[in-house]
Amino acid sequence: MPTLADLPDIPRFPIRAASARTGVPSVTLRAWERRHHVIIPRRTPSNYRLYSERDVAILRWVKDRVDGGTALREAAAEVAAMRRSGRWPTAPDPMTNATDGTSAPASTSAPASTSAPASAAAEALSLRLYAALIARNEARAAEVLRAAHSQMDAESTCLRVVQPCLVAIGEAWHRGDVRIATEHFASQLLRGHVMALYQSLPVRGRAPRVVVGCAPGERHDIGALMLALFLRRAGYRVEFLGADVHLADLVEYARSSRPGLVCLSANAEDTALSLLSLQAQLAALTPAPHFGFGGAAFHRDPALCSRVPGHYLGDDPVNAVAWVREVLSIRAVQG
Repeated sequence: MPTLADLPDIPRFPIRAASARTGVPSVTLRAWERRHHVIIPRRTPSNYRLYSERDVAILRWVKDRVDGGTALREAAAEVAAMRRSGRWPTAPDPMTNATDGTSAPASTSAPASTSAPASAAAEALSLRLYAALIARNEARAAEVLRAAHSQMDAESTCLRVVQPCLVAIGEAWHRGDVRIATEHFASQLLRGHVMALYQSLPVRGRAPRVVVGCAPGERHDIGALMLALFLRRAGYRVEFLGADVHLADLVEYARSSRPGLVCLSANAEDTALSLLSLQAQLAALTPAPHFGFGGAAFHRDPALCSRVPGHYLGDDPVNAVAWVREVLSIRAVQG
């Protein structure tokens, strides 16, 4: 049977399409490329990434390994070893999308075939949502979002349908394929949808309090809003402050509200660097809240993570929620 290495290696898929076909957000694909060299895609003359069918299959294999509990660095090392040895798993069957784990024990390397239908469904929904939004068809977009929620939970809908669609529309705007007004229409509609999900959840008055917002000058708050949604769904009392939070005011807000955790997002280097002093300001409070940060700026330039004091929440909001659960539990025990 053909292996992954036997698949066509002709670059043809832009990063949006590769994201849709793998179920891995574009920002994560870039991080995998930058930090672990999982796939180094070819580039167009305009410097846009292009992935081959082989690249997409390898990325699916890595995702299935990670979903199965393997650390990303270990999965990346396995891919590197496959390249050196020339021994690859068999290519997915067109009907089942399964592999046989040739290069590692079957118990750990065979991707779960049950994830293929879910990934395919999320990909199809994200593409349908993209088509509806660039056509400015609000009713059709609402239908797609209802269909997504009928098939998956809110976290999966946000991360596997909404987020890839937002990235694709942003990239289309950068290429000049859609107008600025269309990008704004799509972003505001999706932001409103996530906000409605967030506001539909009960406020748990006795739960640990978490404050979520964006760094000073940061106007794009949908990533922070998704984190706020996930944390509220996890049972925390979340107070979402939105975009462009003034730090001195935030510190006074924390002094009176006494949150266990403050989380801020930054998508640009200048807004990320505005957070340099926040950890020290929060540490002066009694009790001192934990401080977590994230956002696209830190995905693009990992060196920023070590410059900003606090805890980097990573590029996976689900893992960020797990970290919040751990630190607030520790705080409760210590308190």
